[in-house]
Amino acid sequence: MPTDALLDRFLAGLAPLAPVAVWAHGSLAGGDYREGRSDLDMIVVLDDPVTARTVWCVALVHARLRDEPLADRLHCTYLTPRTAAGAGRRHLTWAHEELFRRPVTPVTRTELHTFGRVLHGTSPADVLPPVPDAELAAFVMRDQRDYWRREVDRTANWTHDVWVDLGLLTFARATVTLREGRLITKREALDVLPGLGAPGEVVEDIRRRRYDDPAPPAEEWTARRARLTRDYLGPAIDALVAGS
Repeated sequence: MPTDALLDRFLAGLAPLAPVAVWAHGSLAGGDYREGRSDLDMIVVLDDPVTARTVWCVALVHARLRDEPLADRLHCTYLTPRTAAGAGRRHLTWAHEELFRRPVTPVTRTELHTFGRVLHGTSPADVLPPVPDAELAAFVMRDQRDYWRREVDRTANWTHDVWVDLGLLTFARATVTLREGRLITKREALDVLPGLGAPGEVVEDIRRRRYDDPAPPAEEWTARRARLTRDYLGPAIDALVAGS
């Protein structure tokens, strides 16, 4: 299985860095992983301090994986026990085939506590402080209000599969988190969306592309799907934010 082979090579490549822990989150940990379609979302905990040499070693680990199947889907954030607390802190990250810094969000932290998969070392509970319910809810609401609502108005986004998929699935997951205080998978989000009033033909389009192998969509359908998605998602986000 290409996923297992890539993870084995990744773990072997990390050995010189002597990681305290390696964890998977997202679809791989939550039981909804689709090889070749899902990202491989990882967290690596390193000993302090993270030096310039550490950054060079991390870059080398990922450079050596470049030609491996699925390597472009491997996204990994590197933190240390000393820097683990505080969801606003930015950590060294490899994603989209480049190094930069980004936070480990309250959603990711909650995933790790709830169903994180330990690939090496200690568990998330030993390193990460728990996320208060109010902090998780506030983050999810801000993400919908300040990011996704703005993006709905950018029409060029919505002819692309990834925007339709993430826009609707993230909205459904945010709604359940805000109403029930729990996280759900993308598969569960697809089941929730019809009850939230999402256009059924768009939901089924996402389901087919995620779990089947359909032919590429016609240009006419892509344009119609974009219009249906935006017409639904803008008011739906407004209503969710107003009620939170």
